[in-house]
Amino acid sequence: MIRFNPIGSRSNVPAASAIHRACGAASDWRGAASALLAAGCAIAISASAVRAAGDVAAGRHKALACQTCHGLDGKAKIPEAPNLAGQNPIYLIKALKDYRSGARKNDMMSLVAPTLKDQDIEDLAAYFSAIEVTVGPPPKP
Repeated sequence: MIRFNPIGSRSNVPAASAIHRACGAASDWRGAASALLAAGCAIAISASAVRAAGDVAAGRHKALACQTCHGLDGKAKIPEAPNLAGQNPIYLIKALKDYRSGARKNDMMSLVAPTLKDQDIEDLAAYFSAIEVTVGPPPKP
């Protein structure tokens, strides 16, 4: 069963039950929509609080080796490399560990990743995930 426990909350209420109670209590579609919106926002806020356990400053120093492809700012410098700025730390940790083990393949990463220790991976994930990314409106046609 999926459980929802927002940061700072002492309760551990099953998410489906909370949503069902909130929607069931609503007598019209607006109430149900408001309840679903509130539940979705609470889940998004708690998910955005995910941070890597690594050290951001140490990660910045280690990221110097990544800057040729990914840029020190996390914005890719070559078309083949992904942007790492603002990326989810859980994803970054998994990807780097998969490159290190060989479960994920890439010519450049196969040279770099095997040298990384677990702490290096945590530090890099902390650094790149801490870079703020802003998104503007799309250009007008």
